[in-house]
This record gives sequence, C-alpha cells and structure tokens, in this order.
Amino acid sequence: MSETSVAGAVTANAVTALGVTKRFPGVVANEDVTFEVRVGEVHALLGENGAGKTTLSNILTGLYRPDEGHLLIADREIIFESPKAAIDAGIGMVHQHFRLIPTFTVTENIILGTQPPSRRLLLDTKSAEARIVELAKQFAMPVDPRAKIWQLSVGEQQRVEILKVLYRDAQVLIMDEPTAVLTPPEAESLVRTLRSMASQGRSVIFISHKLGEVASIADRITVLRDGRSVATVEAWGSSRESLAELMVGREVTSVIRQGIGALPGAATVLSVDSLSALGDRGRPALTDVSLQVKAGEILGIAGVAGNGQRELVEVLAGLRPRTSGSIDIDGEAMERTDARHPIRMGVAYVPQDRLGTGLAPDLSIAENLILKRYRRPPISRAPFLRPSVIASEADRLMTQFDVRAPSAETPTRRLSGGNVQKVLLAREMSGAPKVLVVSSPTQGLDVGAVATVHQLLLDAAAKGVGVLLVSEDLDEVMALSDRIAVMYEGKVLACIDASEADISRIGMLMGGADLVEGQGF
Repeated sequence: MSETSVAGAVTANAVTALGVTKRFPGVVANEDVTFEVRVGEVHALLGENGAGKTTLSNILTGLYRPDEGHLLIADREIIFESPKAAIDAGIGMVHQHFRLIPTFTVTENIILGTQPPSRRLLLDTKSAEARIVELAKQFAMPVDPRAKIWQLSVGEQQRVEILKVLYRDAQVLIMDEPTAVLTPPEAESLVRTLRSMASQGRSVIFISHKLGEVASIADRITVLRDGRSVATVEAWGSSRESLAELMVGREVTSVIRQGIGALPGAATVLSVDSLSALGDRGRPALTDVSLQVKAGEILGIAGVAGNGQRELVEVLAGLRPRTSGSIDIDGEAMERTDARHPIRMGVAYVPQDRLGTGLAPDLSIAENLILKRYRRPPISRAPFLRPSVIASEADRLMTQFDVRAPSAETPTRRLSGGNVQKVLLAREMSGAPKVLVVSSPTQGLDVGAVATVHQLLLDAAAKGVGVLLVSEDLDEVMALSDRIAVMYEGKVLACIDASEADISRIGMLMGGADLVEGQGF
C-alpha cells in the first residue's frame, strides 16, 4: 500500500501519481509529476495557467491517460479507461469549464448518468430534487432545482457543478475554485464541511488562486510550474509570498488601491438612478438601484452571484432593457438601450464571459482589437478596412498590454486566460472610455495574470476613467475599490467607504443580514 509517515503515524494515500508525464503535439503538459493525497487530507494544488493542474486533474478523473508514470488509487495501480471508471472508483471533479447541458434543468444535469438499473424507464425527479435542495441548504449554495442551466449566472452554474459531485458521494473530491461565488460565511461553511469530510476519511484536492484561502484550509500544498511538481509544503508554515514565488519562479507584488480615490471636484461620469430590470425568467432582477461613480474612482460591487450584478452590467452595456430608472454618462442621459449607444457615449464593457460575450474566439487578436472601431478612421476609410493600420494598431496594443502570442494573427481562442483578458482590456481601454464596467476580471486567472489585470484597472482610474468593478472575489473588491456597494436580491443595501469597510460586515450584507430584524448596521 502507498503510505506516508506523519509524526510517527502511517497514513495511507488515497491517490498517488508517480512520475506522470502527458504530452500533446508540441507541448509537454505534465513532466515527471509526483503528487500524493492522503486519506483524510485536504491537499491544495497551485500553479499558474498552463502549469499542468488541469491536465493532472483530467488524468486523475479518467479524461486523459498518462504517457508515462503510474496512478494508484488506495493500494492498487489503476488505469482509467473512461471518466465513468474514475467516478465508479470514487473520484469526482468540479471542472473549471462546466460540463452542463444548457437546456436541461438543474436536477436533470445533476442526476444525469446516475439512474439506478431498477428505474431505467422512469426518472425519480421528486426525490432527486429533495436531495438537491437538502445538499444546497447544507452547503449554503442556493439554487432552483427546476431552473434551466441557461437561465443561471456563471456563479450559479458553478454551484450546480459542486452539487453534482456531492450528489455522487465521491470519496476523493477535486474542487476547482469552489468558493469563488460564496459569501465569506458561506465559504467558511463550505470549508467546515470539507474539513468534516476529511475527518471522516474522504480526501479533497483543492485548486484555488486564493493563496490565503489555500493556506487556511489545506493540510499540504503542491505547486506545479511549467508542467513539473516543484514543491510540496506544509500549509501551516507557508506564506502568500512564498507560495506566489514558487508558482511563478519570481517575486510577485500584490496590487492594493490604498484609497487613492477620485480627485477633489471630479465629475460624476456614471449616475444610475432608481434603475429596475427583469431577469431572463421575466422576474424582477434589479429594483430601484442607484449609484454614482466619479472620474478616477473605482466603485466595487460586492455580492453573491445571482443578486442582480449580471443584469446591472448588461443594462449599462446596452445588452438588457431597463423597465424604469435613468442612466447618465458624464452628465448626458442614456436614452437608447441598444449596444452601440453606450459605446458612443464612452462606456467600455469587460464581461465575465470573455470568449462567449466579450470576444469572438475564432477571430484573430487583431480582428478582436478593432471590433468596436472598425467603422471609423483610421481603421477604415469609407467602406474599406486598412490592413496595414490594423496590423500596426494590433502590434502597438499587444506591446502596451503585454499580450503574449506568436502574432496578432493568432486566433484568440488559442490564448491563455490571462492573455484573453488582456486582449479584452486592451480593446476596451484603447477607446478612451469615460466609464469602464468590468465583471469578474480575474476569475480563473493565475496570480501573475491577476496582478497584471489589477494594475491595468488602476492605470485606467489614474487616467480619469470611472471604473465600476463587479466581482464575487471579496478580497479583490476590497483591495481595489475606493467605495464598495453591496447588492442583495437586486437591491443595493449599502455603499461603504473602502477605508471603513470590514469584511465581516460586508459578508453579512452579502447574505442580506441587514434585512433581518436586529441585524442591521
């Protein structure tokens, strides 16, 4: 049996990867990786985008077979012929890219493939729904079991993926950014549950970009860099700085706003008054939302996914009609609700769904960079595009925003997450906007890319752009914002100066605590 000696005790390994190598054409994704997860352990897996975390996870869950090396489950070597074989062996994963069918309900997605032989012709959705509601309540991840997946926000879809794994009662859980859409109390509740699972003999592989979170929840941490396992360390003795340096191979400096704020007398570049709008299901999603952003200011919007943030940014970007209320950009009323009008008024928009909404993945970097300016000089002359000007502009922006790719003709879908986000920011910020609306700008990015994106947002504010930052990462909101507005059930419950913000208070507001008698602020 594969075993590890810990403080005189012998602990069996639930999962062991020995010398695992996986190659793709032109790329070595994993090279001689050794990774051991003990029974009853929470083991964190860290690394930059492209470091090999996803490939290793896909090997553990049967999606890939290693070219070299061995995989052991408990005390026996095993080769998974399919993902189902990994599930049958007790390994489940919440993938970074969701495995959900948009037209199916939450319940149908969760029970897909779990139908007992004795009930092949009938789906027992009622008992499944009851179990899902029970799990959702237990893990503080509310979701409507009868809702269609396409009607849910990205954060809500992530909750469905987590519930899908829990529904299958996996003994080894691989969880990729599981707390990204939870309030601090909900995240703490999930952490307690994972620790409880570990104490009962289950094992958790915890993939996260939140270095502080990793150090607080994990027993041990393995760091991958350039496809290799460079270190496995005890979590209790690890600092954020040391982990970040292991991940990228150099010192990484965190970006903090430090309350710079708008300059005295700065103009209000975004004013929203009594804004209301409906969600995809025809129900109220925004109710009487009012907020203002001044030139050079970053206003952070905190809240759990599904509380109106997506609808708010879509209304501002002209992608969703409002039912009432007004929007002013630099003192001018936004009368129309089509997508071109906000662009002409100076609103730049960086959506959460980068490749689905923000960019055209099959177009080149150069083509994506001019998508909002191709009708105007110097990009075009009359009805004709000017290829030499487009190429020169693309090269300039790629250099300015440090977009790393073979050339400007590279299809955008081939870029890493960090480079995709830099292309999107380069396009939006190069148009000299008055207002920059940004949604979940660093979701899924590695620590180096996060620091770069944060600096780009600070640079925009320094140039006098009013930034509306919507993020489910409370640490990010608190680090970058001058003021923080908290949304709950489509309303703004409070707007707090960042210098006076307290994570406990904001966390309770995110859960609607001020609506409960005796818990207001």
